Amino acid sequence: MPTVLVVEDEKDIREVLRRYLERAGFSVLTTPSGAEALRLLPSADLVVLDLGLPDVDGTDILREIHTLGSLPVIVLTARSSTEDRIRGLELGADDYVTKPFSPHELVLRVRAVLHRFGGVPAADAAASYGDGRLRIDAGLHKAWLDGNLLDLTPTEWDLLDAVAASPGRVYSRYELVNRVRGYEYAGYERTIDSHIKNLRRKLGPRASDVVETVTGVGYRLGLRRDERT
Repeated sequence: MPTVLVVEDEKDIREVLRRYLERAGFSVLTTPSGAEALRLLPSADLVVLDLGLPDVDGTDILREIHTLGSLPVIVLTARSSTEDRIRGLELGADDYVTKPFSPHELVLRVRAVLHRFGGVPAADAAASYGDGRLRIDAGLHKAWLDGNLLDLTPTEWDLLDAVAASPGRVYSRYELVNRVRGYEYAGYERTIDSHIKNLRRKLGPRASDVVETVTGVGYRLGLRRDERT
């Protein structure tokens, strides 16, 4: 079980990442402190690192990690300029994620980076729903409906992936916000309906049978998951 060290000073984000990573099968260490992170590095197989820490600049931690040689790092930060991204990658980051972010996507990125370093096996084959009508490959971050590859935005992907986690279960808008963003994101709950509308448009004329509306409650996947053979 690979160990992921999450270095993040915002408690809500730190705890959300712990939950998502543990649910995905990782052992997780967390700290809001750059100094503590430096002490924990020998216990980690991968580091998720916020650059805006209160005690130590994240770039200094990146430099220290780089001296260790082979410890992979995913930078997680609000610093979104091209210059910041280039600097982070030049300092040795293996991936760069800007806030706000999807915790689903970050877990996939953790898996992908660890896989490159030989730390986790490749993702399972695509899950199938509705006698093969819908296929979702979390490892490839792709989905197909009736054999056609869907061109989804990151938010549309996360919504489809969220309702597909438990077919038939109704998810409220608030639950979908937390599954898609993982932490409070001002105003986001009000936009869920718009994103669902856009997702259905891409799913095509039979979309209402795939992502169903439960009036006054929320949304659910209307297709059952197929048994693997």
